[in-house]
Amino acid sequence: MRFRLGLTGSIGMGKSQTAAFFAEAGCAVWDADAAVHRLYGVGGAAVVPIQEIFPQAIKDGMVSRESLREVIAGDPAALKRIEEIVHPLVRRDRAEFAEGNAGKIGVFDIPLLYETGSEAEFDAVACVTIPADVQRARVLARGTMSAEDLDRILARQMPNDEKCARADFVITTDTLDHARAQVQDVLREIERRIDA
Repeated sequence: MRFRLGLTGSIGMGKSQTAAFFAEAGCAVWDADAAVHRLYGVGGAAVVPIQEIFPQAIKDGMVSRESLREVIAGDPAALKRIEEIVHPLVRRDRAEFAEGNAGKIGVFDIPLLYETGSEAEFDAVACVTIPADVQRARVLARGTMSAEDLDRILARQMPNDEKCARADFVITTDTLDHARAQVQDVLREIERRIDA
């Protein structure tokens, strides 16, 4: 790849939409969540190793996220064991994607980029952000989780201010037009760095 940009940000910050703007601009976009879905699906590389340690998490030949959440809730050590299986498989998927898109600017949508220590693998990192009250309103408006669920997720993530401070680029997703314009600014800077 000509340039590898890590894209991160906490839940509800607008990362998926920002990734879509990069894709519209011609970047090759890899999505960590989509990679995990492939790994958990029927025939996915994570199914057998997870089945060996948590057989109750397998339903209809695939990893059930709901069952996995129950396993993790009942066993504090389970998350670490699952991550030891899944993280190397996700890294391999990411490497294969990069190899298949050699001539492009690659954008790697990774929610837990800093939490997994992956930032060193990229030429730069962009972090999406919005105020915490807007984030909370966006997530709860989806109707897929409670305020307590959101608080649990945020407690496991690096604080947004720290992510933004560590990032090379910060993209504020307050409006679609503003976010799209900032994506264009980031790409102009990346092209400048490539050509330097």
